[in-house]
Amino acid sequence: MKRLLPFFLIFLLPLSVMAQKKVIAQAQTLVKSGKDLARAEKMMSDLLKDSANQRNEKIWLTMQEAVKKQYEQGNEKLYLKQKYDTASLFSTARKLFLICEAFDSIEVMPDKKGRVNIRHREKNAEWLRTLRPNLYNAGTFFLKKLDYANSWTYYDTYLDCAWQPLFSAHNYLENDSIMPSAAYWALYAGYKLRMPERVMKYRELAEKDSVHMDNILQYVAEMQLQSNDTAAYVGTLIRGFEHTPSHHFFFPRLIDYFNSKAMTDSANVFIDNALASDSTNSLFLFAKSSALLNAGQYTQCISTTSKLLAVNDSLPEAWCNMGLAYYNQAVELERTMQRTRKKRKAVNALYEQSRPYMERFRSMAPNQQSKWVPALYTIYLNLNMGREFEEIDSLREKLRQ
Repeated sequence: MKRLLPFFLIFLLPLSVMAQKKVIAQAQTLVKSGKDLARAEKMMSDLLKDSANQRNEKIWLTMQEAVKKQYEQGNEKLYLKQKYDTASLFSTARKLFLICEAFDSIEVMPDKKGRVNIRHREKNAEWLRTLRPNLYNAGTFFLKKLDYANSWTYYDTYLDCAWQPLFSAHNYLENDSIMPSAAYWALYAGYKLRMPERVMKYRELAEKDSVHMDNILQYVAEMQLQSNDTAAYVGTLIRGFEHTPSHHFFFPRLIDYFNSKAMTDSANVFIDNALASDSTNSLFLFAKSSALLNAGQYTQCISTTSKLLAVNDSLPEAWCNMGLAYYNQAVELERTMQRTRKKRKAVNALYEQSRPYMERFRSMAPNQQSKWVPALYTIYLNLNMGREFEEIDSLREKLRQ
């Protein structure tokens, strides 16, 4: 029985080839008729699951034609304003790119004699070139629907053409002017998905879209922070600040980072650079005010905060800084002074100067009791303001509970 095994294998091989040819012929008949095209596509796709069929040109071309006709039929329906799913048309277009790119990767493989015969690249690349704008349009279509996963996928396929050997003759990186725009929107879709790897994939290309540079650097920084890449995060914040010092995102986070690491010198360098670029910017003035307050430089803090309030008196924290600059001086003087009437008068004068600012802060930020209750408690106590003191003392007791 063992001797008969090779005979059966030889006998079965032609049967397998014949069955394969029959399936291909059936699929080609369906393609010619323009009916059951999805079935014809699946028949070829199933054959390609067998690695032995990967180099069979007829299978690839038949599947390619089946999908191409699906696209043409769908496109015709849309042109005639007949009912058809736009998303389905986009999906079919993308499928054509994936099929042709895969087929091209097979064609470049040398045969048993080491020969390479790339017969279909030029033709496929040329007609796919006319379809390629649909990939960009699909990305935009899904972006508007807030379907960021699909949006990224289509932008990715559009952009990836630049690196596919199939399209090497077209040199899309040099010749396609909207590549940076596509890269930006792909980056944005990746950001909305909170997927750092998708944000970073086309980052360098996206940065050529200078109109969106601030957004790009913000999205990249957030993803670097999400990935715990602190060094890269700080580096991107610095780039963002240098690009647009007044941008709402970069400067505050940069200063917060330096403060959290007790890097006050570095923080002050950026604050001073920021003020050099715009001396009336309320964000920069507030940062300087806070830095001076934390450093105990109260006279300078009062001077800077006065400038800030003249520019923008709607920031509760600015009123707080001004109040604390006077309050902290009173506390320090009271702690170090000998009890004399003159020193007592000086302390009370500082508390009196602090009071209107802390009261204004209270009215603007009523929920931040932990900041203004202790200060106003001490102020009212020292200034013998009985009614105000009783009310603040009651709030202080509630905070303790």
